[in-house]
Amino acid sequence: MREQDYQKQLYILLLISFITRAFLAAWHELGNDEVYYYTYALYPDWSHFDHPPMIGWVIQLFSLNLTFDHEFFLRLPSVVFVTINTWLIYQSGCLIGRIRLGWYAALLYTASVYAFVITGFMILPDAPQNFFWTLSLWLMLKTVHPATNNKQRQWLWPLLGITIGLGMISKYTAVFLWFGYAAFVILYHSRWLRQPMLWIAVLISAAFLIPVVWWNFSNDFVSFSFQGERVNIFTGTIRPDLFFTELGGQMIYNNPVVFVIAWISVFALWTRKSSRPTPYHRLLLWLSLPLILLFLFFSLFRSTLPHWTGPAYTALILLSAEFLERRSQRLFPVVTQTALALLMVFILIGSFQIKTGFIPMKKETEYHRLGKNDVTLDMYGWRSLKPAFESVRNKLVSSGEMDADDAIIGENWFPLANLDYYVARPLGMKVFGLGEPQRLHKYMWINNIRGGMKVGDDFWYLTSSRDYKHPDEIYTNWFDQIIPSDTLQIKRSGEVAKRYFIFLLKDLKSSPPDYLLAK
Repeated sequence: MREQDYQKQLYILLLISFITRAFLAAWHELGNDEVYYYTYALYPDWSHFDHPPMIGWVIQLFSLNLTFDHEFFLRLPSVVFVTINTWLIYQSGCLIGRIRLGWYAALLYTASVYAFVITGFMILPDAPQNFFWTLSLWLMLKTVHPATNNKQRQWLWPLLGITIGLGMISKYTAVFLWFGYAAFVILYHSRWLRQPMLWIAVLISAAFLIPVVWWNFSNDFVSFSFQGERVNIFTGTIRPDLFFTELGGQMIYNNPVVFVIAWISVFALWTRKSSRPTPYHRLLLWLSLPLILLFLFFSLFRSTLPHWTGPAYTALILLSAEFLERRSQRLFPVVTQTALALLMVFILIGSFQIKTGFIPMKKETEYHRLGKNDVTLDMYGWRSLKPAFESVRNKLVSSGEMDADDAIIGENWFPLANLDYYVARPLGMKVFGLGEPQRLHKYMWINNIRGGMKVGDDFWYLTSSRDYKHPDEIYTNWFDQIIPSDTLQIKRSGEVAKRYFIFLLKDLKSSPPDYLLAK
């Protein structure tokens, strides 16, 4: 095929991918993590309890500072970024081989669940990180391209410093880009270490972290300690079950077909005797294997999340595309057809399960535990909760039992953030967190921004049958009265899928501790 034919196919792929992910972004309700990052845009800062600030900033940018706060606009950065990423992967493939290699890379990248779903329509810190990661990968490949001279590297390196810096204030793991590139340079291009612009690039990226470090310094390094604890291997024994959970998660998150072909390509490269690895091969291996192997090691001791290694598989996708390009001249090799078909099956089954619950799940028979075992309910029922709660609220406000300005209270960042976005936001209410710092997260700061809680205040407390916790368990000593009020039924496909229990918490006895002042 001609170059123009591949480019035409690429534009069709980009368009179909964009439209599909835009539809999913508008159709599905926000997940627990996604709706929490809405608070990053609502109350931006130089950093936050869980992550650096970029995710909140991109939500602000694409929603015009939350002027448009529908789920679609909150997720729009992900939809746009992955469209650009796919083009960058195509260009990266063309850099290391022929145009067909770039096309295969774009197909495999589109088939990745991590790329298409987790960073493609869901709004998580991985979305901006993956964008800057892919952009950095493209720039790194350009620095090792045979046609790139030293003068051109002098401006490529500062650009690389900027993109890695932006990646690090999206998610800290972007620093692995420097580790991989540094190992490559030291082992194969040590003469570059004498180039001042390379060191300036490192300083540029480090400068992006200055506000984040300062924020952490002002807040007892809470973000760094939180992330460090998540990979602390010195507090547990060896857990093979967690290792295989991580390994299986990587396979599913990256699409089993893409995962298998990626590791086949690594093995083939490792055992190939006919030719030596090229600089591209070496760079891609250093940008992928250390991060993947490190988190597999961590998973022997601690629970890890498979999407943490997602960006590393971007480099392996390029190796996979080269592996395919050596063996196929078809527009759509069987491997890419299978991978894309598997992705569509995953999306269709997942989406319709969320919306209809057509796959029977093990149901809890206990009244207060309905829906506990159905994780798909994380993204279902929130839109229905607001009108149901509003009816109860209007009745009790009209009777004088509660006031219109009484806020919602809870002890965990989820479902507090869900209630904040889906219930309190449209009703003009406030949401406060009262509990332990490790469960409140950003709500420690939000409490102060919203004026704090005062002695004598009354609150609404909502708890779901999926994670039922009676307020007596946590608030007995905080309020004069805890009054059961109403039970709301959330239906899916005509059946009750979960319940919400409303309690009235009357007369706050004392002012809650300000954990920020304590620091």
